Amino acid sequence: MGGWVTRLWWGGDPDSPHPASGLSRRDVYLVKRQWKAIYANVIPNGVELFKRYFRAHPDAKRFFIFVSKLREDDYDTSAQFKAHVLNLMGALNAAVEHLHEPDVAAALMAKVGESHRRRSIKKQNFYDMKDVFLKMLAEVTESDQVALQSWGRAVDFLFGSILTTLEPDPAAA
Repeated sequence: MGGWVTRLWWGGDPDSPHPASGLSRRDVYLVKRQWKAIYANVIPNGVELFKRYFRAHPDAKRFFIFVSKLREDDYDTSAQFKAHVLNLMGALNAAVEHLHEPDVAAALMAKVGESHRRRSIKKQNFYDMKDVFLKMLAEVTESDQVALQSWGRAVDFLFGSILTTLEPDPAAA
């Protein structure tokens, strides 16, 4: 009896991965639920993400002219820095909100890749940001292992869309 109730409640098998994203309905639910809490404090959480990123990868500051002139304590008060934080977090928010529509989420993240390709940002920079992001999630969301695995799959899917656009395969041209 529980099987059909579960399927009815979730609109299908909650653990069956979507063929395009690899995310199950349960993954999407867990990620969206936790993201709401993160996005409720968008500036502080976004600033903290970049602080952690720059501490782990200080060489990445070279891509942010305005950051090289700031002390870490001043990130919170810099309008230009906050604007970049809002751009990143807004793009992530739009993608997370559309995880149930993988083609839309992928297209949103592809735009991030296109924008960063013009600035010569490399795949490794995004791998580094991904690692920092996942570590921060584990610390600030009090996620259990199931939720962290869902986040891992979601971030792999979203960042995969960025990376594909960031450095297109020359053989495909």
